[in-house]
Formats: sequence, structure tokens, C-alpha cells
Amino acid sequence: MDWQSTTSGFKSYLRIERSLSANSVDAYLRDVRRLQEYAESVGGIAPDKVTVTDLKKFVVWVNELGMLAATQARVLSGLRAFFKFMVLENITTDDPSALLESPRLSRKLPDVLSLDEINRMIDAIDLSKPEGMRNKAMLEVLYGCGLRVSELTGLLISNLHFSEGFIRIVGKGNKERFVPIGSYAIKYLRIYLDEVRVHIPVKHGKEDFAFLNRRGAPLTRVMVFIIIRDLALRAGILKAISPHTFRHSFATHLIENGADLRAIQDMLGHESITTTEIYTHLDRDYLRSTIISHHPRGRERRKIKQ
Repeated sequence: MDWQSTTSGFKSYLRIERSLSANSVDAYLRDVRRLQEYAESVGGIAPDKVTVTDLKKFVVWVNELGMLAATQARVLSGLRAFFKFMVLENITTDDPSALLESPRLSRKLPDVLSLDEINRMIDAIDLSKPEGMRNKAMLEVLYGCGLRVSELTGLLISNLHFSEGFIRIVGKGNKERFVPIGSYAIKYLRIYLDEVRVHIPVKHGKEDFAFLNRRGAPLTRVMVFIIIRDLALRAGILKAISPHTFRHSFATHLIENGADLRAIQDMLGHESITTTEIYTHLDRDYLRSTIISHHPRGRERRKIKQ
């Protein structure tokens, strides 16, 4: 079995059976191409002949290339999917990745904005410009609904159910979920749609997209990143800010105010509760800093450390 035909079959499996997005499929194929590159560099090992020893040597090889532990772990995750596919298709009977350990990762907690910082960024928007109200509605939706940036740029007007207080989101793997939308987000979305967007000449086929640029096309992910980073600078916020920061802030603020973890998992569209649990760690840090700052014994302990 050669690499080209196996990779082609894997690509079809990811697209049809796993229903993954084009970006996810490309990421998996890049991981397989890395292994193929290594296999060809050591004598041309066929995909069905790769052993766990070969994979261990591959890990050493990518480490010597300077690949970070997090990137190595993601590559190995992609290769596990590749070998699982080969077992399912009876290309091989053994999965060499089953006994392979991923590199240990330190869990980096994401930056989170306070409510004051979010308000400062929103206040920094220039509402005298046509795109100002769009950007305000965009930030209110990001923070109020905890969306991924791709979910924001792909948001459709036909999926806005204001009277029911929900929006329909198509997330990773084309999985649907309904997310509650609050009064602030509804208010500014209505203003943007009714008073600004109606004056934009929309490109053919893009009529249902909520957030448009001046040329009538949907906003790109890159444009959303640029808008948010510019607003952070204007607001004097020095944290590493991205659209995902609003998603982290959405989840963290819910946890801090006593929301149920399972409900947050559903709203974020996390497949595993383990992914959502990172926000409980954020909350513990928040509680610890609050106690040290405000509890009498906490203040005494801080003085001793100083």
C-alpha cells in the first residue's frame, strides 16, 4: 500500500464519514505528510509497515526539527486518526500509535477580559463610522454568546431567533447547537441589521450572512482579529487579545457567577466536558486571588510573603 492512495482514502474518510471542515482535513493531511516525509527519508517505509518503533523515532525526528511539544502532540493526534482509519479499512491489523505516548503538556490558561475591559473595548468603537455599529454588535455577540470566530463570521440572519432568545450555530464538524442570546446582543444586532446593513450592497449569494464588510461580502476571520486587536490597543489593554478571548471571558464569567458546567459545555459546543473544565481552573485562580486580596487572613499572608 503506497502513501498516495492511503492518504487519498483517509481524506475521503475525514470529509465523508467524519464530516470535518476543509481546514480540519488539511490539518490532518499535513500530519500524515510529515510522517510520510520521515518514512521516505529512512528508506521508504510503506504506511501499512510503520511500527511503534518507527513512530518513536519519528517523534525524535520532529523534536530535532524544533517542533514544540504542543505541536508534536497535535501531530500525533492526527496520526492516531490516520492509523485508526487504516484499521477500519483493513489496510493494517495493528495500530502502531496505540502504545505511543504524547509529550506532556503544561496547561496554559487563556487570557480573560474583565467586564470593565470588555466595556472599555466596546466604548473605544467609533460609532460615527458605518462599521462602528457592526463592530459593536459583533463584540456583544462574541461576548454574549461565546462564539468561535468562524461561527461569528458564518452567522446567518435566518438563524437569529430573537423572539425565542436563541441563535442557531453550526460549529465544528457541522454540529448544530442553540445558544441563548441576551438583550444587549439583540439590541445592537437589531440596530446594525435594520439601520446599517440594509444600506450595504450585498454580494450575490451572501444575502443571509449577518456581518458584512463594506463591499457586501462576509467578514473574514483575519478581519475580525484585526478589528479586535485595534480596539484593545485603543482601550489601553496590553493582554494578548483575540476573538477567542471573548469566548474565554464568556465562559469564565459564567463560572464565576455559579453557572452549571454542563450548561456551559452545551453553549460552547464542546464535545468533551474535559475541555470545558479548564474554566474551573480559571475560576479557582480567581477565587484564590479574591481571598488573598480581601480576606483578613489572606492579607496577613500576603504581608508575610512580602
